[in-house]
Amino acid sequence: MLNTTLIFITAFFIVLFGIPSIITIAKLKGLYDSHSDRKLHTSKIPRLGGLAIFASFAISICIWGGADMPRLQYLSAGLIILFFSGLKDDIIMLSPVNKLVMQIFSATLVCAVEGLRITNFQGIFGIYDVPVLVSIPISMFTLIVITNAFNLIDGVDGLAGGLGFIISLSYSIWFYLIGEYAWASISFALAGSIFGFLFYNFAPAKIFMGDAGSLTIGFLISVFTIKFIEFGNVPHSVDLTLNTAPVLAIAVLIVPLYDTLRVFIIRILNKQSPFKADRNHIHHWLIKIGLSHAQVSFTLYATNVLFITVAFILRKNDILLLGSVIVGMAIILGQLPVYIYRHIITDIDADANEIEQEIEELLGKQNK
Repeated sequence: MLNTTLIFITAFFIVLFGIPSIITIAKLKGLYDSHSDRKLHTSKIPRLGGLAIFASFAISICIWGGADMPRLQYLSAGLIILFFSGLKDDIIMLSPVNKLVMQIFSATLVCAVEGLRITNFQGIFGIYDVPVLVSIPISMFTLIVITNAFNLIDGVDGLAGGLGFIISLSYSIWFYLIGEYAWASISFALAGSIFGFLFYNFAPAKIFMGDAGSLTIGFLISVFTIKFIEFGNVPHSVDLTLNTAPVLAIAVLIVPLYDTLRVFIIRILNKQSPFKADRNHIHHWLIKIGLSHAQVSFTLYATNVLFITVAFILRKNDILLLGSVIVGMAIILGQLPVYIYRHIITDIDADANEIEQEIEELLGKQNK
C-alpha cells in the first residue's frame, strides 16, 4: 500500500510543479493549439501537457516500482513510440495515416511480442477460449480503438483527463483488491499524473494534454483493460472474480467508446471518412443545449461513474443480459442531448422568435 500511495503522490507533484515551466516554454516558442471551426476554444493555449503526464508517470514508476514490477520492455517501447508520435503531432503535425501506422506498430509489440492479449471472451456469443491467431488481432484492435477513443473525446476542458482519472483509478483499485499490486501501482501512477494535470486543464484551461497526452493515456488504459479482462476470470482470495469482465470493461470505458462508435457510424452513414473531424461528439451537443465546459465535463464524469456502478452491481448476472442493459442505457443517454436540442431548444427558440415578431408588430401598430 505504501508504494502505490507514494507512486500516486510522486506522479501528482511532478505534474503539479512541472506544468508551469512547460507553459512558459510553450509560450516563448509559440507552441499553441491551432484554432479551427470545429474547436470550442478561441484563445491561444499550449498543448504540451502530455509531456508532463508521460514524464511523471515514467519517473514515479522508476522510483517506487519495486522488485515485483513486471518486465514490460515491449510495452514500454510501444508507449514511447506513441508518446513521441503524439508529441511530433502537437508541434509540427503528423498525418492521420502516420499516426495509425505508429499505433499498429505499438499494438503489435504489445500483443504479438509482449504477449499481452485477450484469451477468453467469457461466454459472449457463446465464445470462451480464443485461439492465439484470433486473439492477437482482436487484442490489437482493442488497443487501437481505446487509444483513439481518448484522442477523440479530448474536446472540452477537463473532459479526457477527468475520464482518464476515473477509469485508471477504477482499474487501480480493483487490481489492488485482487492482489495484483504491480498493476495497481502502474495504474495509480497514471491516475496521479492525470490528477495533477487536471489542476491546469479545468475551464478555463491553461494547457491542453495534446496528442502526446491523449495517446499516452488511451494506450495505457487499453493495456489496463486487457489485463482487467484477463484477471477477471481468474479465482482470487476475495470475492471479485468477474465472469462478465468484457462487458464490465465496456461499462468502465462507456463514454469514450460510445462517443467514438457513434460519430464513426454517423460519418459513414453521411458518406464521409470516419476520421473526418466534426462537431457531432456528445460534448458538442451538450454545449449546444447550453452547458458550460465544466458542466459538460462533470455531466459525463457522473455518467461514466453511473455505468461503472450499475455494471458492478449487476456483475453476477448473465453476460448477455448485462451487455444489453449497458448498451440500452448508452443509446438512451447518448441520444438525450440530441433530443433535447432538436425537440426542446429548437421549440423554445421558435416560440421566442414568434413572441419577438408579435412584439414588433404591436410596436409598429402603436407607432402608426
